[in-house]
Amino acid sequence: MDENSSEPLAKTTKGKTIVGIDLGTRRTAVKSDLGQQFMVRSVVGYPKDIISEKMVGVDPIFGEEAIEKRNFLDLCYPLADGVIREASPRDYEAARELLGHVVGLVGEPEDVCGIIGVPARASIMNKELLLSISKEFMSKALVVSEPFMVAYSLNMLTNCIVIDIGAGTVDICGMKGTVPVADDQVTLLKGGNFIDERLAASITRHYPGVQVTDSVACAIKEEFSFVGTPPKKAVVTLRFEGKPAEFDVTEDVGSVCESIIPDICEQLETLIAKFDPEDQEDTLKNILLAGGGSQIHGLPELITGQLADFGDVKVMAVTDPDYRGCEGALKLATEIPAEMWNQIGVMFGADAE
Repeated sequence: MDENSSEPLAKTTKGKTIVGIDLGTRRTAVKSDLGQQFMVRSVVGYPKDIISEKMVGVDPIFGEEAIEKRNFLDLCYPLADGVIREASPRDYEAARELLGHVVGLVGEPEDVCGIIGVPARASIMNKELLLSISKEFMSKALVVSEPFMVAYSLNMLTNCIVIDIGAGTVDICGMKGTVPVADDQVTLLKGGNFIDERLAASITRHYPGVQVTDSVACAIKEEFSFVGTPPKKAVVTLRFEGKPAEFDVTEDVGSVCESIIPDICEQLETLIAKFDPEDQEDTLKNILLAGGGSQIHGLPELITGQLADFGDVKVMAVTDPDYRGCEGALKLATEIPAEMWNQIGVMFGADAE
């Protein structure tokens, strides 16, 4: 667990540990008002058979440990596009196990309450499904959109647009000084996982016989991702018919990373037009990139160039993108009285305390 030593924030809910949770398709980030912070891979592993149980035990295994012991386990990734998959009872159970594990790292269920981030346009059904699971592990919970949490963490609540590029989704949110409504937000389903899949396919087309899984492609993306001019060549060692060899995948990396840009820019143009004309100039100077995808080299410059016809544009990547969302959720939970949470989004426990 990566703990930080900052001073605890003032509590708004008596006797409770307050958490901000950024529930991600690939990783879940958490911060608490006790100064804790940690990141958990959003995966749950179950022993495959009686021999596997002998090696790793009968209980579910989570996160990086599950990845390390994958040969013994059936791995379940219960979140897709930033929400619970709903594909099978196993997905629902794995989501329950994962949330229970995350909250258990903070404290006892009856002592934990907080705010959970979900994709900007998550359906009411998905939000209510998440809340129904949360009731088992938290005394009170509210769900809000992930880009709104980023904006709140930075106190950029008006004349600002947040582009949150995660593994499952790209969420774009226009901030106008109020809690964003559906018309201010867009969710695109071409995030980091989409890039991984496209990159694996591109490399195998480019180099037939090379063995590339999505997880290998993800590692390549995280080291070399770029748009525009590459900062360095992406030369990697891969298995070709079982033997190691070096391959230059620079062109593949650049083309698949750029493939998500047209949709982002199209939605940006639509959201900008929805701001008051008097506010559009300021808004164009406050476009924030968040999430893991914000680290793609050259992304701010490329988006700035794509929007050049709109005037003076400034696109910035946020600092500490891994924890920025859950930090905003925690800040919101500690600054807004709990009895007012229901004015922000869907919640349970409104009558508690």
